[in-house]
Amino acid sequence: MRTKKRAILLVILSTFFNSAGQIFWKYGVNKIDLTHLLTILNFPFLLGIASYSIGISCLLPALKRGELSVLYPIVATSFLWITLLSYFLFPSDTMNGWKWAGIIIILFSISILGYGGSKKRKHEEQAKRDTS
Repeated sequence: MRTKKRAILLVILSTFFNSAGQIFWKYGVNKIDLTHLLTILNFPFLLGIASYSIGISCLLPALKRGELSVLYPIVATSFLWITLLSYFLFPSDTMNGWKWAGIIIILFSISILGYGGSKKRKHEEQAKRDTS
């Protein structure tokens, strides 16, 4: 099975929506008062649920159209978006050398997996041509 570009784009879109959902949840959770249960229905929290739902609806068709070993590492980019966005949106969140190193390792790992997948496809295509 060859992963289609549309599947890759859907997974990337999914990571944006899932990351946005987590950011909205962070805002929404800060407004929840456990003594008043209806405070869970605050707008940022509900927006987070909606954003996550859109992210899942992008992820499912992508997984149907592509290889899990190619697509799922892209989901790791969610960690990048969350780490970078939280640094800018929440003053209490800080960046340090370890977090930057983690971001670089994730990016490097995703590129290695993508490169490995493209080499495998080229090898399979060459093998098909040789047997024809």
